[in-house]
Amino acid sequence: MTKDKKDKKKKKADKPKETKKAKKHHLPDLGNDHYEAVEAHVDRMDKKTYEHEIEKLHVELVKLLEWIKHQKLKVVLLFEGRDAAGKGGVIKTIAERLNPRFCRIVALGVPTEKEKTQWYFQRYVAHLPAAGEMVLFDRSWYNRAGVEKVMGFCSEEEYTEFLRSCPEFERMLVRSGIILIKYWFSVSDKEQERRFQERIDDPTKRWKLSPMDIESRNRWVEYSKAKDVMFAHTDIKQAPWWVVRADDKRRARLNCIHHLLSLIPYEDLTPPPVKLQPRRIDESYVRPPITDQNFVPEIY
Repeated sequence: MTKDKKDKKKKKADKPKETKKAKKHHLPDLGNDHYEAVEAHVDRMDKKTYEHEIEKLHVELVKLLEWIKHQKLKVVLLFEGRDAAGKGGVIKTIAERLNPRFCRIVALGVPTEKEKTQWYFQRYVAHLPAAGEMVLFDRSWYNRAGVEKVMGFCSEEEYTEFLRSCPEFERMLVRSGIILIKYWFSVSDKEQERRFQERIDDPTKRWKLSPMDIESRNRWVEYSKAKDVMFAHTDIKQAPWWVVRADDKRRARLNCIHHLLSLIPYEDLTPPPVKLQPRRIDESYVRPPITDQNFVPEIY
């Protein structure tokens, strides 16, 4: 065997074999949608770690909302993404410890016949925040760039006009003093299928899965193309899109909330603890007979 052949054989032997697991880390560059187009490796966070971290973030969210109230800020959060991407879960997690008078969730249904004749953005404008409020949109005016476009619920002219007017609409909101933050929850094909199956198997979650959701999954590529066009037109400097990798729901929630807190500088306005004084006893009060009241049966 010649020296050249020996060297080639040695180099071939020294080259590490690429395992199936390693191949997942050498994914092709498919642009903005590459995370959705391939199966991503998911290292799911354990429940104990998640609960520890979310408890700390909940405290900070309360501080943030108090600051928004104090400074009379107007904050709008948009949550978009494919069906079962986890939008509803993160919205619920953000709002569950906050004062509902100042933190509102907006999830609009199908427009009425009257609303269909209005300026497209009109029904969303009615839900924008007043001073000192934070509004969370569970889907938004971007329905036109997604489901309406893919499913044919709007004309090509209406779709084109939306892509042209949406950036100007959002710039107008920002100029008016609204803090506009847009999140896109990105989920892989395989993970979405797993979540759909979970909803089918769980009677308490079947309401989340509509025939439209099934049809939208059948049009995965069409939605990917629509999303790419949407980003190309509406990922603007004044209101950029922020993509949240959402195959692990717990990590997605933590990352999204942590990022939200980083975008709005705030100070801790938490009031000092209140010291409760002993309750004054007034013996002149006589409780009415128990038989005069209706009690809920104590089954448990």
